[in-house]
Amino acid sequence: MTVSMTISDPPFQLLDGASLFLDLDGTILELAETPGQVTVGQNVRDVLTLASQRLDGRIAIVSGRAAEDVATLLSGIPVHISGSHGAEMRWADGRRHTPERNPALDHALMALRAFASGHPGLLVEDKPFGVALHYRLAPQYEAESRALALRLSRETGLPLQPGKMVQELKSGPRDKGNAIAAFMAEEPMKHGAPIFLGDDDNDEAGFAIAAQLGGAGILVGPERPTGALWRLSGVSATLSWLASALGART
Repeated sequence: MTVSMTISDPPFQLLDGASLFLDLDGTILELAETPGQVTVGQNVRDVLTLASQRLDGRIAIVSGRAAEDVATLLSGIPVHISGSHGAEMRWADGRRHTPERNPALDHALMALRAFASGHPGLLVEDKPFGVALHYRLAPQYEAESRALALRLSRETGLPLQPGKMVQELKSGPRDKGNAIAAFMAEEPMKHGAPIFLGDDDNDEAGFAIAAQLGGAGILVGPERPTGALWRLSGVSATLSWLASALGART
C-alpha cells in the first residue's frame, strides 16, 4: 500500500465518467451510539439518487453492514450493494451472491455475549457473516475487547476486522477491495474509473484496489497515513463535495 498524508480536497472533475464506490457509516452517514440508531436523511437520499442518474448507474455501497441492512436503509435508491466487508454482493438488477455462514461464528458469538453480559455498555451485533463487539458506549473496555477478539480469532481461524470502537470477526478473508474488484469486472461499473470514499482502516483495501484499477481513494475524516490520494473532513463535507461534483447546487 502506498501511504500518503492527505491534506487537500479532491477535484470536482474526479467523478467525470467515474464508477463511484461509497462506504456507509462515517462516510455518508453520521456515526451513532449504536448501529441501529443511524438514520438516512433526505440529503443523503438525494445525493445517491443524483449519483445514480449522472453516472448511469455506476454507484455501489461497500459496507461492513449486512447487505440486507444496507438495502433497508437505502430502500428505493438504485445502487449496487456489497455487505459484510465484501462477503455479500447485490447488483441493482436483482442478482445476488451470498456465501455460507461459517459455523465458527456461533462459538464466537456465544463468547462475546458472555463477555458483554458482565461489562455494561458493550453491544454484541450478530450479522449474517460476522459478529461484532461494539464499545463506543463503554470505551474503558477497549483493551479487553481487543484482547478477547484477538484470542477468538486465533481459536476459530476467523479473520479479525477492527473498526472505529468495534472489533469484528468475519466469516472469511474477503474484504472491500475484493468487492470493488468484482463490481468493476461487470456492467455497468467497468466503464468508469473506480473512486472509493471511506473513513476507516478497513477501507484501505478498497483504496488500494481503486488505485490499481486506475482510480483513487478519498479518505473521510481526520488526517492519517492512508493509501487514499485525497481527504474530506467528515460526512457533511463529503455530501457537499459529492453534490457539487455531480453538478448539484448546494
